Amino acid sequence: MTKQKNILTDNFGRKHTYLRISLTELCNLRCTYCMPAGGIQLSPKSHIMTYEEIYTIAKKFVENGVTKIRLTGGEPLVRKDAGLIMEKLASLPVELGITTNGVIIDRFIEQFKQLGINKINVSLDSLDAEKNKLITRRGYFTKVYNNIQLLLKEGYEVKLNCVFMKGLNEDEIINFIELTKHQKLQIRFIEFMPFDGNKWNMEKLVSLEEILKKVNENYSAESFLRLQDEPNDTAKNYRIKGYAGSFAVISSVTNPFCDSCNRIRLTANGQLKNCLFSTSESDLLTPLRAGKPIAPVIEKVVGVKKKIRNGMESLEKFKDPKSHNNRSMIAIGG
Repeated sequence: MTKQKNILTDNFGRKHTYLRISLTELCNLRCTYCMPAGGIQLSPKSHIMTYEEIYTIAKKFVENGVTKIRLTGGEPLVRKDAGLIMEKLASLPVELGITTNGVIIDRFIEQFKQLGINKINVSLDSLDAEKNKLITRRGYFTKVYNNIQLLLKEGYEVKLNCVFMKGLNEDEIINFIELTKHQKLQIRFIEFMPFDGNKWNMEKLVSLEEILKKVNENYSAESFLRLQDEPNDTAKNYRIKGYAGSFAVISSVTNPFCDSCNRIRLTANGQLKNCLFSTSESDLLTPLRAGKPIAPVIEKVVGVKKKIRNGMESLEKFKDPKSHNNRSMIAIGG
């Protein structure tokens, strides 16, 4: 008898054990690379998954092999029932994490402890308050920075996500790395990626090669260490010898990690995306509400996943504006 293939294994043998769930399209920041200047057309409230629906869908994924769930947004913590959602999902046998902009995270620290949520990713794109305000279109730098220090003090595993853009914040590479000298912190430099309304082009991108060049100019070859990446890691990891923390580069554009991708994404309005760059989505919420099985939908979505970046295998194809017909990042989930 032929063993049935798991519904979360694609045609290239990649097992999808990591589910990213967007809780909301709302956010208390307006980051330029994430949200168009004019905002986005929000989904009607009735189209957004309830906490029960999020739990039901997540449970189905866990039953089929998901071992890690990360909550995203928008800003996940602005959702009024975020605490209840975390409580429900923490009852599943998974590693639960969250990606946040850090503005109101201090309100949830005690609940994180109770639920065993220890891995926190915080977005911070500049260490200069005015520059950070320019990028986020809001003035919360001091609050976010203080909350990062609070998380570290409380023993959380903190990663700082930083998107570099030419002429804006790429001169802060070394400043960010120096944060890791005395703090057990991981800085993650993320290449600027194309999404609806963020005016992306290759000229604005600060590449993996450029970041490493800057590091080599400022640290000796003996002190610049390449670390062992974790299985399915999206990042290339490094450390300066003797520093408490580390840094990494997520090079989705110039050096993608698709061959080991184990991620699948669920948007706040119940659409399943098999790739961050996918131009198509599949509706899980409608069949769920109609009482129909969602496993066949999940299996189909995973089954049609492309080998590399939704079919954009070459950098030339990736540069082509016609290749990008995607949502804004805020509507996908970071």
